[in-house]
Order: sequence, then structure tokens, then C-alpha cells
Amino acid sequence: MKASIKDVALRSGVSVSTVSRTLSKPNLVLPETRDTVLAAARALDYHASRSAASLKSGQTMRIALLSGSAASTWFNANAFAGLDSVLHDAGYDTSIFTMANVEKRREFFDQMPVLRNADAVVVNSFDIDSREAVRLKAVNVPIIGLNVPSNVGFDAAVSIDDRRAMRMAVDHLAAIGHRRIAYVYTKADDSTGMRFSAETRLQGFMQACATHEGMRPEQIAIDTDADAVNAVLGYLDATAPAPTALCLQSDGIALPVLFRLRQYGRDIPRDLSVIGFDDVPLAKAVGLTTLGQDPYALGRAAAVRTLAAINGTPHEPRFATQPVRLMLRETTAVPHTGR
Repeated sequence: MKASIKDVALRSGVSVSTVSRTLSKPNLVLPETRDTVLAAARALDYHASRSAASLKSGQTMRIALLSGSAASTWFNANAFAGLDSVLHDAGYDTSIFTMANVEKRREFFDQMPVLRNADAVVVNSFDIDSREAVRLKAVNVPIIGLNVPSNVGFDAAVSIDDRRAMRMAVDHLAAIGHRRIAYVYTKADDSTGMRFSAETRLQGFMQACATHEGMRPEQIAIDTDADAVNAVLGYLDATAPAPTALCLQSDGIALPVLFRLRQYGRDIPRDLSVIGFDDVPLAKAVGLTTLGQDPYALGRAAAVRTLAAINGTPHEPRFATQPVRLMLRETTAVPHTGR
């Protein structure tokens, strides 16, 4: 059986990415590491075929991952782990670029065709301009979307359907008798000029509410730098009649709100039903009803499409939707008739 890059890595005691770097750019690694890797590759009859192919193709063995928020967030960390679980074994390094605003995004797409320092670009959770995509396609660098709000400009993408997910939440609450439901979300920062996938959840919420007779949807919009918990509690205290249920944009908002509501004597779900979004590990521990997505699976699926695009054999379907599940737990119930 033909040796793989993983076999060379195991024999030489280094990572797959180090083997890749040694074979494609030996001047960038320490001499002792280079000698060890090349010796292992020769022993396994791997060196000639792989290094020659890399040099001939001009591949960098690097993937650029563009993210609009910190890599340490729950979604981003798990999505990156999913990407890396596929790309690392294929010999690719992943470089993360944080896109704070549309200017940074444009700068990246302006420089990328000149530098040509990645074999593909993965865009995490935000949109791109079709003109930006044209620049990379001109130099044969594919662009893959990971949970993006639109497939426009991408060679392939895998995302969740945020609108359908919100319909699941609203339909559940409507089925058990709720008609006054408030959606809690962080306002989009218009100064960035970027559109993120989570922003479509509000649209999905309002559209779903419109399909139910007698539904009176409300919105609790929170400024980016505001205290979400106090904003929600203040709204509930000041509104009469108050909502009987809350749908929150993320578990990151839902969990502290749930904790404070209970701390202040609110009986959840008797007094108020609560639904989050994400299904982070703590959600199950505290019994939060939430919409569960799997960023690790999203990352793996995006990575498979990335490798296929690099090799010129698109993975079908090129554009796919990963499922979201309604995780029914302890924070939703029939509204209390005494309210």
C-alpha cells in the first residue's frame, strides 16, 4: 500500500503540517527536522511523488480562514476543530484572519491574488461581495462558505437554515399556547458594513409569528456593548402585559438571563418560557430548551468541500444545509393562566 503523508509524520515523529512544509519549503524548517523528515519519506518511498507534485502545482498547503469574531467563541472553536480534523490530515495548515469590518475584508481580497499565500479561502459566518470573489477565481483560489447568510460568490458552502430553525421554536411555543413571544437579540453593528448569518434569525422569527393567528411578537434589541441581562429584565418589568415566552438569539444570552430570572424568583417555565439557540454543553446541564446546531460537523463538511474544490472535483452537493434540532428540555411549558 502506498505510503501517506501521515505515515511519514509518524515515522519522523513530527506533525503532518511539518512534513508538508519540509517537502514544499525545506528552507523554512530546522536542518535536523528536515533531515529526519526526508529520511523517513525516502524510506517510505514518498518523497519524490509528493514533493514533486507540490512543487509542480505551486500549492502553499495553507488554507485561509476568515472569521468575523474571536476564534475562542463556542461556535468558532468547534467549527475550526471540525475543519482542522480534515485539513490537517490532508497536510494543510490553517491561518485565521479576523475580519473586523468590510474594509478589512476588502483589503484581504485585494492582497490575496497578489500574495497567493493560500490554496483556498474559507469564510466563516458572514457574506462576501461578488466582486471580491471574482479576484480569487481569477487566480484559481476557491472560496468556501461555512454557515454563511448567502451562497452568492462561493464555490461551495455548508450552513444551517436560521429561518427554519426559528420557525421550529415559534411553532413549538404556539402549539403549547403562547401568543406573546419576545425575540431577544444583539443589534447588528452597522458600522462594520458586514452581514452575519445570525442576523437572519430575527427575520425567521417574525415570518414564523406571522403564520400564527393572534400572535403578538415583540423584539428586545440589545446594543452591542450593553448588559443583555439587565436589558431583558428591565423590559419584562416595564411591559404590561409582559411576554409569556422568550426566544433568545444564542445560549450565550439565554443562560445568564435564565440564571438571573431564577435568582430573582421567577418560576421558569411556569412564569416564563425560555428558548435559546446553539445547544452549548451548559444548556443541557441546566435544562435549557434550545435549538441545537453542530459547528464541528459544519467545519468537517466545509473542509471536505474545500479539498474537493482545490482538486478540481467539486463535492456534491456543493451547497448543503446541516440540520438544526429543537432540544426540548425544562424551560418551556404551557403559559400560566393566572398571569
